[in-house]
Amino acid sequence: MGTQAPTDKNSYDRADIDEKLAKQKAIDEWLPITSSRNAKWWYSAFHNVTAMVGAGVLSLPFAMSELGWGPGVVILIMSWLITLYTLWQMVQMHEMVPGKRFDRYHELGQYAFGEKLGLWIVVPQQLICEVGVDIVYMVTGGKSLQKFHNSVCPDCKNIKLTFFIMIFASVHFVLSPLPNFNSISGVSLAAAVMSLSYSTIAWGASVDKGVQQDVEYGYKSKSTSGTVFNFLSALGDVAFAYAGHNVVLEIQATIPSTPEKPSKGPMWKGVLVAYIVVALCYFPVALIGFWMFGNSVQDNILISLEKPRWLIAMANMFVVIHVIGSYQIYAMPVFDMIETLLVKKLHFKPSMALRFISRNVYVAFTMFVAITFPFFSALLGFFGGLAFAPTTYFLPCIMWLSIYKPRKFGLSWWTNWICIVLGVLLMVLAPIGGLRNIIVQAKTYKFYN
Repeated sequence: MGTQAPTDKNSYDRADIDEKLAKQKAIDEWLPITSSRNAKWWYSAFHNVTAMVGAGVLSLPFAMSELGWGPGVVILIMSWLITLYTLWQMVQMHEMVPGKRFDRYHELGQYAFGEKLGLWIVVPQQLICEVGVDIVYMVTGGKSLQKFHNSVCPDCKNIKLTFFIMIFASVHFVLSPLPNFNSISGVSLAAAVMSLSYSTIAWGASVDKGVQQDVEYGYKSKSTSGTVFNFLSALGDVAFAYAGHNVVLEIQATIPSTPEKPSKGPMWKGVLVAYIVVALCYFPVALIGFWMFGNSVQDNILISLEKPRWLIAMANMFVVIHVIGSYQIYAMPVFDMIETLLVKKLHFKPSMALRFISRNVYVAFTMFVAITFPFFSALLGFFGGLAFAPTTYFLPCIMWLSIYKPRKFGLSWWTNWICIVLGVLLMVLAPIGGLRNIIVQAKTYKFYN
């Protein structure tokens, strides 16, 4: 009889553990990031294109006008190279521990910095980035719809930007309940095609328009302080254009993986294709747009291109379709965080009703903020420096140094430290310019106009 009790207790403990594991498995299969792992390498390609080539590409000629030819070209090329390198690091670190996958950015942060510190370092920055992008895309979608309306019907009654943002948001009230990345792959593919299309229209129409009369390439601001602040804000615009790192681990989590065929192979293949598309979009738009319009270019290149009216109207509609997909790509990790909190911490039962309510509250929140603060270029500069510089330019490097500990003063060590120094400078300086521009524009802005 003396040996019976422990056996019963062991059986009870085992059953309890099995029940908890089964419950945990059921939750993981419900959460958007871990619910589906059957994506192909080309899913990675168009998800990354959709995540990266967004509103930022249309502001690059304006950023060039504030940076100038020399610094602008250098910063564009360096940003492309640095972010490709840090993205490669993240793809490699996704499965650095045998048998484990870091499906979320904060999980990698927790492994590098510790359970609590990793959360505090990564989650606030990632949330600022992803929510910030969604707010900016609400503004971009609304402004592009307004531009489309004005191009198609120039004699129609003027409609407030507020209503166009609300129209754009209504699409997301419909799309947001879709469960995971793979369920929005069709939307993401359409968005990726649209990004290449409107970028081509932007630089093609600029070439057709030709170099403008009395074009000037000097700095537009008459004061030294204005020039410096605009330069800093433009750095944020460029940083905003390379924001895909915030969702890269979550995208990689959808790709199947085995010890023989780890996910980093197809993921990196998709990333390389995406970065070629990024180069085809960014460099022609930035350089040709600035060449044709000089420092008189608008903060959205399509606003500078008024004719042919039908082509510009079509390009603006392409932008709308693209930012619909981009909004969803950036919202999905936020949905995952919200639902993880509700189900794991607050012990709500996973259900469609919970998903529908929580996600629509998020969409409503981003819509409200976008309607209240629609300062497009200033928002790019502020969020670009504050949020994207850490998560894109130097946080992957800090994690790499912390985990792999490369040889001191070796090539890897120097490369990572150079990226860290440049990224920290970007994080500190860019939001200063963006915040100043927000303050300047807010002085003359009428809320909910």
